[in-house]
Amino acid sequence: MVTVGVDVGGTNIQVGLVGDDHTVVGRAKRPTPRKGPASVIEAVLDAIAGADGDAVDIGAVGIGIPGAVHGGEVVQVPNLAGWDGPVDIRTPIGEALGVPVVLGNDANVGLLGEWVAGAARGHDDVLGVWLGTGIGGGLILHGRPYDGSFGSAGEIGHVIVRAGGALCSCGRRGCVEAYAGRRMMAGAARAMVEAGRSTDLFDIQRDEGKSRPTSKVWARALDEEDELATQLFDAAIDAIAVGVGSVVNLLDVSLVVVGGGMAEKLGQDLADRIFEASRPWMLHPNPKLSFAVSALGDDAGVVGAAALARAEVISG
Repeated sequence: MVTVGVDVGGTNIQVGLVGDDHTVVGRAKRPTPRKGPASVIEAVLDAIAGADGDAVDIGAVGIGIPGAVHGGEVVQVPNLAGWDGPVDIRTPIGEALGVPVVLGNDANVGLLGEWVAGAARGHDDVLGVWLGTGIGGGLILHGRPYDGSFGSAGEIGHVIVRAGGALCSCGRRGCVEAYAGRRMMAGAARAMVEAGRSTDLFDIQRDEGKSRPTSKVWARALDEEDELATQLFDAAIDAIAVGVGSVVNLLDVSLVVVGGGMAEKLGQDLADRIFEASRPWMLHPNPKLSFAVSALGDDAGVVGAAALARAEVISG
């Protein structure tokens, strides 16, 4: 019997068939639809079938969603269109597959994956920072995943780092995500181009055949030392550093795991850079504090989502 892990991101949906030893034995990937929950549900079911989900005995499905999850419902998803108010996606997916479905925040389950099988193994107090379409975060505290009282703990992307600053996708101003989320960075780049700045970012996007500047596009622009892309990325690192430094001051974690699309493309160098940029904002950092890039890459979310489902359903 396998557990299905589903990682719904702002750009792609990753699905993995995960064994009890956290090994991914089947995979599928689909673009994330932009037409609301029904289209995402359809894409998730299609991806599960594409991962050979029809050919194996599935025990449960775990799903990571890029937003707040409470009481088994999706409460808010800032980076996906058409998700207004609480949305129940467990029921239609569960009924279609005939198995229990468990939901969690995507960054939370990504960090859970790293904790059970990746870079966070053996650590009791961990902050996860996921860099993708938006900025997600997760927490392990005192050796247990920590979701908070409403399921939205760890939302480092919506920590305010500049009061009255740039408008974020959540509707507030000055969030980390307003400066460091890939979608917000692309919007800033377009505005600067309209104001007369030049960049190869969008030429690279077209050359890569992408509909928007993905992590691969940004990584290539940075590698080619594009001036505007570098300027925006530097600002993103600065915003993340303020947020991370503040969380370290508050929770005294021993490890920060950096994951998501940008981490996959830029590797440990990105984690090291965030570490150095965060130091000035830390009051009394633990001398054993370390920063590590995700060890599981794309598999972190699916392994974590499967582990969540296994813990809540299969293990009772």
